[in-house]
Amino acid sequence: MRFRGFTLVEIMVVVAIIALLATISIPSLLRTRLMANESKAISGLRSIATGAESYRAAQVSPSYPAALTDLIGSVPPFVTGFTSATKSGYVFDVACGSDPVNTFSATARPDAYGITGIRYFCIDHTGIMRGATASVFTAGTTCTNTAKQLGQ
Repeated sequence: MRFRGFTLVEIMVVVAIIALLATISIPSLLRTRLMANESKAISGLRSIATGAESYRAAQVSPSYPAALTDLIGSVPPFVTGFTSATKSGYVFDVACGSDPVNTFSATARPDAYGITGIRYFCIDHTGIMRGATASVFTAGTTCTNTAKQLGQ
């Protein structure tokens, strides 16, 4: 007897199994990507804080950078890995506070909330990283104490 191919039932079973596996794995993959973006945002803010301190130390009259472009546009740059204010699904902002000699803050917010990230991050001149699930941070002011302090 000759074998002439697969039956319709066999093909439908294989398609159903593939659909089930995709249904299980795709949300996990998206969540993993979101968490990776958030980790990169935290790392980026730590780099910015280090760069801001280096920038302040290199100035004739010490002051923190007024914008992210001060850090990435200098030669050599104080922060590398940034070509614009957007990186890995997050938008970064740097500003000095009302006292540019003593205060600055940097914030990172998701470019597309819920898709690229769900947490907002802030670091200021104290070096303490804070995170929140709502936008409570404003660049140029100290990070609010109502936000959760992230582990150092």
